[in-house]
Amino acid sequence: MNIELPAHEARVIGCLIEKQITTPEQYPLSLNALTNACNQKSNRDPILELAEAEVQAVVDALSRKHLVLERSGFGSRVPKYQQRFCNTEFSMFQFTPQERAVVCELLLRGPQTPGELRSHGARLATFADASEVEAALEALAQRDGGPMVLRLPREPGRREARYAHLFGGEASAARLATAPAAAATTAAPEQLELAALDRLSRLEQQVRHLQEDIERLKRGDR
Repeated sequence: MNIELPAHEARVIGCLIEKQITTPEQYPLSLNALTNACNQKSNRDPILELAEAEVQAVVDALSRKHLVLERSGFGSRVPKYQQRFCNTEFSMFQFTPQERAVVCELLLRGPQTPGELRSHGARLATFADASEVEAALEALAQRDGGPMVLRLPREPGRREARYAHLFGGEASAARLATAPAAAATTAAPEQLELAALDRLSRLEQQVRHLQEDIERLKRGDR
């Protein structure tokens, strides 16, 4: 797999896939509609506040990658954009409805558990049960051209492991895979620092008490 999407490119592609499915009558999207979709408060993580100029720059970059196409309707003076990332005639990827929903949600919301993907993706495809989500994730992880999703180490307190898309490149995948380990290695120095500060505070208190005792002896107090 040779597609790498920076965060804002992933958001734009995710929004175009989402709107193509949920509001086909309004698709393709104008720049204004696409900007609103990118900055939408629901079904997004993180929440963004992109300007139209920023979204236009992202669209231009995706156009150069042949992942977005300008397609305006007859008589329309406003440029409109559609995705060529998946499930189109010239796309590299052809997904089942369930796989497409999973990919879209991961692009829009970042790493999620199968349960979260089933809940969030229900507006994009039908999932009869959790096993269909897991089957879609397994298929995406076993693609012939290389895995498209990565199962992350289960976090403390979570019943399910999260999955992340791998369209951010190998470096992104490595960071995702090692994030829990990195957090564990940084926790120890923080704890040591807190312990050292606690010991220092106790020593300072002992020194103050000794100084008070010395002053009382000088005054002849008992």
